[in-house]
Amino acid sequence: MLILGIESSCDETGVAVVDAAAQGVPRLRGAALHSQVAMHEQYGGVVPELASRDHIRRVLPLAERALTEAGVALHDVEAVAYTRGPGLAGALLVGAGVACALAAALEVPAVGVHHLEGHLLSPFLSADPPHFPFVALLVSGGHTQLMRVDAVGRYTLLGETIDDAAGEAFDKSAKLLGLGYPGGPALARLAEQGDPEAFALPRPLLHSGDLDFSFAGLKTAVLTQVRKLGDTLPERRADLAAATQAAIVDVLVHKALAALRRTGLQRLVVAGGVGANQRLRAQLGAAVRRIGARVHYPEPHLCTDNGAMIALAAALRWQAGLWPDDGRSYRFDVRPRWPLQELGHAVT
Repeated sequence: MLILGIESSCDETGVAVVDAAAQGVPRLRGAALHSQVAMHEQYGGVVPELASRDHIRRVLPLAERALTEAGVALHDVEAVAYTRGPGLAGALLVGAGVACALAAALEVPAVGVHHLEGHLLSPFLSADPPHFPFVALLVSGGHTQLMRVDAVGRYTLLGETIDDAAGEAFDKSAKLLGLGYPGGPALARLAEQGDPEAFALPRPLLHSGDLDFSFAGLKTAVLTQVRKLGDTLPERRADLAAATQAAIVDVLVHKALAALRRTGLQRLVVAGGVGANQRLRAQLGAAVRRIGARVHYPEPHLCTDNGAMIALAAALRWQAGLWPDDGRSYRFDVRPRWPLQELGHAVT
């Protein structure tokens, strides 16, 4: 099964080709990606209308690039997968519309994929793929969740953020520090030059006894420190960035280990954009090794939004017999808000 995957949920247009046999881990054959960071930077954040228009311009040229890299022609494609949600409504409609039009022209199935399921399963494309069951720490954009994953489509929510997600905490703190867009990577780079113990910032819900997250209080604490520093902020900015990153990472590591203990599982998967953070990888890797468990990550270039994870999720659902129908009606809708735990065994 040769699957073309299209991702257009926010500010990256991704197209990829994944090859899947009836059994075994699907293989990435070719991929192309365009980031809109430069376009949105002048606005300090994503402008949905601009994002949608840029997806329209980029998606077909990227599809040609991905097919060329894969060494296949368009008529070789046996299914087209697209991100159905969650994400920006207009941006999702671009990918869904193009995918269903291509599938109709080729007379092959069109399959809507959950964006977070794509992130969740993306480590299966890595050099060290995980095995079921495992605990997943999803840290993507506005989502921070801990899930028990028993198989494709079998997801149990263990804990989630009750306000700001980890990615939002990075981005909002970066904005308070006067850093550029995107804020999370900018804060992480600056933190390398600072002292993580220079400021005593809170670790919200660290000892709450549950697996939920809360980062809004941390953002407020950063704002308080920024105001206290006043004109001296520039010379202390790196230290405050390092302390902020350390607080976020400490909470993520503590909760992930608690989830492993609670479930009795020995395998952890970390997925989503924040999963590329080097301090998180170092701290989590050391902590997991101490308890004799293992941690798996996507390849760094697959941490952010991309078409490969969408094609992969569709491929794994095909292998598991979880496609809801033959995918040939070519009618589509999008779900800008779509909790992963509603996914169940089939996209409905």
